[in-house]
Amino acid sequence: MAAPMRNPKDSMTSTWRKWDRSKWGPWHWLLEILNAHHVDLDKPIPVHQKSEKVPYAPEAQFHVWVLLHAAIPVALHQAYISYTHHNLPLWAVWLLYHFALTANAVHELHILRRLGHTYGFFDGDKHERDGVPDVGLWKTSRSLLSVILFRPMIMVYFAYDINQHPTSIDLVSLPLKIGIYAIVLDFWFYWYHRLMHATESLWKFHRTHHLTKHPNPLLTSYADHEQEFFDIVGIPMMTFGTLKLLGMPFSFYDWWFACEYVVFTEILGHSGLRMEATAINPLNFLLRMAGMELVIEDHDLHHRQGWKKSHNYGKQTRVWDRLFGTTRPRIEGYKENIDYVNTAKLPLW
Repeated sequence: MAAPMRNPKDSMTSTWRKWDRSKWGPWHWLLEILNAHHVDLDKPIPVHQKSEKVPYAPEAQFHVWVLLHAAIPVALHQAYISYTHHNLPLWAVWLLYHFALTANAVHELHILRRLGHTYGFFDGDKHERDGVPDVGLWKTSRSLLSVILFRPMIMVYFAYDINQHPTSIDLVSLPLKIGIYAIVLDFWFYWYHRLMHATESLWKFHRTHHLTKHPNPLLTSYADHEQEFFDIVGIPMMTFGTLKLLGMPFSFYDWWFACEYVVFTEILGHSGLRMEATAINPLNFLLRMAGMELVIEDHDLHHRQGWKKSHNYGKQTRVWDRLFGTTRPRIEGYKENIDYVNTAKLPLW
């Protein structure tokens, strides 16, 4: 009896970058113009055996990267107020932070590509990173556009107060707010994510995202509409509502910085870069004491599994995986295999 044919839409074959460009459509050109590729086709990628030591990436450089890039639109916003003595209207705020989110995400993609050619990728001795599939150009582009359009729109609509200026940011409490936001967001994401892996009726909304077993940053949001909605709207709004119920006030500017941390981590977590890089959180000094910090390899290992077989459901921390017993050992980045001498560097520009 012949095996059932695989759905062509499930293919992860990625050859379009080598096609004659006369065959490209608008979505091919969008990714090309943004230069949003995970590797350069003409540059070598180092391949490491799993027993080779993994370079440690000091966390401070990641905080500097995110805070500096997140502060740019805030500084521009404050400069406008200082010059005009008026705050920006809703539509202008959305435009400013939409373009900032886009620029920062694309710039991060460029930086991570350079790092891939320097340090290689996890499981690189077995499989190269998946590219954007030939059948998934529209889906990838649509997902990318949804994130950069709707996340800042939601932030502006629910949190922006025209009477609040960037100078109102409490720099003392901001690190705590950023850290708690990620942990609360990860609680809702953990259960929604775990249920999608455990329940057949929900798995059908998540299986597309798991077609890639070796993801790249551009596949972070590669998913069906239902998952996109919860990732972009549902989970952030549940987090925002939870914090409000807990009595933790979150201004638009607090949310912007927390969002930049979350987006940076989501992209980094799907990069598969072979380095010991922690999902950045100002509270990691506490999380490490309990083994609750998340590293790149954790989510990379998660992607190699599927329905009812997975683990490491958190995407910002390992708090809930630890508490509910769903962590798994690291294969390459275990403690004795980390190189703390030859460290990995993250360029700012």
